[in-house]
Amino acid sequence: MMSQLSLTARQRYHALQTRVAQTYGVGSAREEFNVEPSLAQTLNDKITLSSAFLQRINVIGVSEIKGEKVMLGVNGTVTGRTDTDTKEREPRNVLGLDGKGYELHDTHSDVTLKFATIDAWAKFKDFAERYAAVRRQIALDRIMIGWHGVKVAPNTDRVAFPLLQDVNKGWLQIVREQAAQQLLVEGATKGKICIGIGGDYVNLDSLVFDVSLMIDEEFRDGGDLVAIIGRDLLAHDKGKLYAKQGHTPSEKQKVELAQVIDTYGGLPSYTCPHFPAKGVVVTSFDNLSIYFQDSSWRRYLLENPKRSRAEDYNSRNEGYVVEQLGKFAGIEAGNVEFVEPPPAEPEA
Repeated sequence: MMSQLSLTARQRYHALQTRVAQTYGVGSAREEFNVEPSLAQTLNDKITLSSAFLQRINVIGVSEIKGEKVMLGVNGTVTGRTDTDTKEREPRNVLGLDGKGYELHDTHSDVTLKFATIDAWAKFKDFAERYAAVRRQIALDRIMIGWHGVKVAPNTDRVAFPLLQDVNKGWLQIVREQAAQQLLVEGATKGKICIGIGGDYVNLDSLVFDVSLMIDEEFRDGGDLVAIIGRDLLAHDKGKLYAKQGHTPSEKQKVELAQVIDTYGGLPSYTCPHFPAKGVVVTSFDNLSIYFQDSSWRRYLLENPKRSRAEDYNSRNEGYVVEQLGKFAGIEAGNVEFVEPPPAEPEA
C-alpha cells in the first residue's frame, strides 16, 4: 500500500519546492533543472559554510572539466637587482606550474526523506532548516572522499567502500600517483612506521618533524604550514602524558590547560572529520582544493509514493587538487604501529 503525505506535511514540502525553484530562478523544482553558475556558487558556499574544515581550504567553481590548476602559489623568490647599464631586467616566472592539471568527474549526492519523517517535521516552523541538514552531509562526504578516495568507479559501491573510496581520487591518492616521494611509507621495519621507544620514531613530535622535512625547502618557512593529525595518534600521545603525570591532579590539569595537540614538530596541529586515524599530513590549508564545474550542478525534487518518500537528486562535476605537490607531505596511515617499551626488569 502506497503511503501519502499528510496535508500539513504536503503543504510544507511544496513550500520547500517552491522556495528552491524561486532561489534558482526556475519554474518548478519538480523536474530536473540546471543551476546557473552564479547560483551554483551560492549553493556551494552554503555547503562549505556547514564545515569548518571546508572553510579553511579552497572550494572553487571552474568552467572546464579538465584544465590547469587555479590556485597556483609562488614558487621561489622574486626580489633582486639588475645593472641595467649592462643587461635588461628579466622578470621570473615563479608560478608553481608542475604540468599536473585537474580533472572533474560526475558526482551524485542523492538523498531520500521518508514521508513519515516529513510528517513529523511538518509541525516545526524550521522545516526548511531541518531539511538543509542535507548540505551538512554533502560537506562531510566531500571531506571523506578527499582523504580516502582512491579511484573513480562507474558504479560506486557503498557497502564495499564505506569511506567512499571509489567516488573520486582524493588528495592522498593524487600525491601517491603524482609525487610518491612526498609520502612516508615505511621506516626501518619494512612496510611499517613504528612509533614508540625502540621504534622508528620515539614519539609523535619526532614523526611530524621528520614529515615536515619532506616539504620542498622553498615552502618550509612560509609560516602557513600546519600538521593535520589523526585522532588515534593524538589520543596515544595524550594518553602517554596522562600515564606519566595524570596521577597528580595539578599536573593533569596542566595537561588539559596546555591543550597538548596545539603544536607538534614545531607546527600548529589540526584534525578534521574523516581524517585517517593514524595519519599525518603537513601542508597549508590553501594547498588543498576541491574544484566543481559551476555550470554542471543539477537538481530535482521528486515525490515518490511508490516508496513512501521524497527524493532529492543533486549532481555536479567535481574533483580534488593538491595545488603544489612539493608543499604536501604525509605518511601512509595504514602502515603505522605503536611500539610499547619492554617491561622493566624486576628488582633483585
